[in-house]
Amino acid sequence: MLENIWFNIEYGINHVLDINAYDHVLFLIVLTVPYLFKDWKRVLLLVSMFTLGHTLSLVLASYDLVRVKVSLVEFLIPITILIMAVFNVFTAGKGPQKNKVGVLFISTLFFGLIHGLGFAREFKMLLGDADGKLALLVEFALGIEIAQIIIVFIVLFLGYLIQTLFRFSKRDWVMVVSAVVVGLVIPMILNSEYLA
Repeated sequence: MLENIWFNIEYGINHVLDINAYDHVLFLIVLTVPYLFKDWKRVLLLVSMFTLGHTLSLVLASYDLVRVKVSLVEFLIPITILIMAVFNVFTAGKGPQKNKVGVLFISTLFFGLIHGLGFAREFKMLLGDADGKLALLVEFALGIEIAQIIIVFIVLFLGYLIQTLFRFSKRDWVMVVSAVVVGLVIPMILNSEYLA
């Protein structure tokens, strides 16, 4: 029993930290980079919004309440990352991020929904004919949350180091990281099967 619970949690952790599916990590980077350690409550809330969206779309897909073309979802995932990265570029150094929280919460929830739909097919195969789909979903969501907290901590820690040791301004840090992410997601968008 406990072994099964840990398997599902670990599956959630690996889903986020999978090096071949780094879109999730890229989104977390652009979501977290404008913040400092003192903003950890806000970042945790944003990350939890993502998990909520992700879990909600998995619930809908698991019970066959929604079906979306995989190629469309795979196209939309990097688009949402691009939107967040560009948002960071244009708002870096323009006052505290807390003024933009409404936009961030909505886009984070939306990304969670989109990303969850992208994973729905694989998740349904994991579920099979299992009883207790909801328990499995909660355990998986817990794994996602743990992995996201690890990534958020790393991004906040790197931001602290770069801004403290190397005297990078917060604005420059946000701009550079967001620009790198833009550079990584544009090929993902252009190579999408949806555009083929």
